[in-house]
Amino acid sequence: MSRTESSRLRRIVLPAWLVVGDALFAFAGLALGFWLRYRTPLSRLGIDVPDAAFADYVPLLLLGVVFLIAGYVQLNLYEERLLLRKFQSLALIIKGTTLWLAGYLALAVVLKFEPPISRLFVPLAYLSILGVMFVWRSAFYALLVRPAWSDRMRQRVAILGGNEEARALAAELAAQPAHPYQFCGFIALPDEAAPADALGTVDRLPEILARGQLDILISARTDLPREQLLRVVEECERAYVEWKVIPSSFQIFLSGLRLQTIGRLPVLGVEDLAINKLFNRILKRGVDLAGATVGLVLSAPVVAVLALLIKRESPGGPVFFSQTRVGAGHRTFTLWKLRSMVPEAESRDRDRQSTARGDERLLRIGAFMRRWNLDELPQFWNVFRGDMSLVGPRPERPYHVDRLSAQIPHYLPRHLAKPGMSGWAQVNGLRGEGSIVRRIQHDIYYIENWSLWLDLQILALTFVRWKNAY
Repeated sequence: MSRTESSRLRRIVLPAWLVVGDALFAFAGLALGFWLRYRTPLSRLGIDVPDAAFADYVPLLLLGVVFLIAGYVQLNLYEERLLLRKFQSLALIIKGTTLWLAGYLALAVVLKFEPPISRLFVPLAYLSILGVMFVWRSAFYALLVRPAWSDRMRQRVAILGGNEEARALAAELAAQPAHPYQFCGFIALPDEAAPADALGTVDRLPEILARGQLDILISARTDLPREQLLRVVEECERAYVEWKVIPSSFQIFLSGLRLQTIGRLPVLGVEDLAINKLFNRILKRGVDLAGATVGLVLSAPVVAVLALLIKRESPGGPVFFSQTRVGAGHRTFTLWKLRSMVPEAESRDRDRQSTARGDERLLRIGAFMRRWNLDELPQFWNVFRGDMSLVGPRPERPYHVDRLSAQIPHYLPRHLAKPGMSGWAQVNGLRGEGSIVRRIQHDIYYIENWSLWLDLQILALTFVRWKNAY
């Protein structure tokens, strides 16, 4: 298959088939919801409608399909980059269908559909749509990941340059099979040693572009001479190859990059992050207050029992443990926990950043609490006070912040957001004595890509992912 045919398949044919398939299976889900509501014993749970005819409801079901597909389109579900990303696509389907649930139910109440839409039908249809869509999409992706199809789905990529950013990008492409890209090799620059798998040098770029059937050329260098850069761009234009650049001047918050104009001159820079916008801050604080209130009430009996067990095993120390941590804006606050160690633990090893597995300072009840994160229940009070959030980077002590910020690039921007009881790094197993660099990378990713939906996903994962909790 030629490059043009592969491009048309990725950008038009398959997305179009996905739209058609989603619409058909969404209608099937709505029809299943109708059957559950009116043709099964569930019909007794609401107002009995013995004469509910499916044909009368078809126009309203079709309207529901239109709204649902429109929501998927708005969430960019049919973009080319998602063709091979099953779980990312399914997450968007859950998000879009959840928004549809609220919107369709509200519309049915306000407009008073005729025939009337049962309020019980809408949540039943919601669950039916999710089930049907999961089966359909899983079957679709099972077909796409076969080599005969997946090779056509991936765009062929070469990297101009062989610096650290280039090697990191090549490693990322190789490590993630769900990427819609196939790495073909490096193109060496005159001032660099050609890698062993180089496709050639930049002076032979026209030949390489013609021979390699490349779709994308990514430059890992932004310091190329202007004349050379213009020649590379022109050659890409002639070969209809996309030209992209790794923005080495911006190592973090890349999703916040925006092109603006000052007078007639374009300027590229980082704009406000979503997590710091006023409406989003109000929304996140509202969720924190609600979650902290519920958490304090529900955890109170558990905290009381654990307090008795702590005093029974270690009567010489307090029940609660407090420590100064660094929060948003580099402001310090007092963090509260249930004491999980012997009373003199901090004075014996105050410089240690995290607790090692099998630490001799741990109480027996302390090890149990840490395994299930029960020692952190008092932090609902920190969330209620506004020192912390339910979700965010984990807070560190001032000593460790000063030390790590001097050792690790881009460490301090994690304090742009409130620290959290849980976080993206924690649910990915990056806690304890794991890689602090990877933990910081996950924290930056969270801040850069924050959304209420991401917070809800992290909160849900907190209850099922316990890796490296000790």
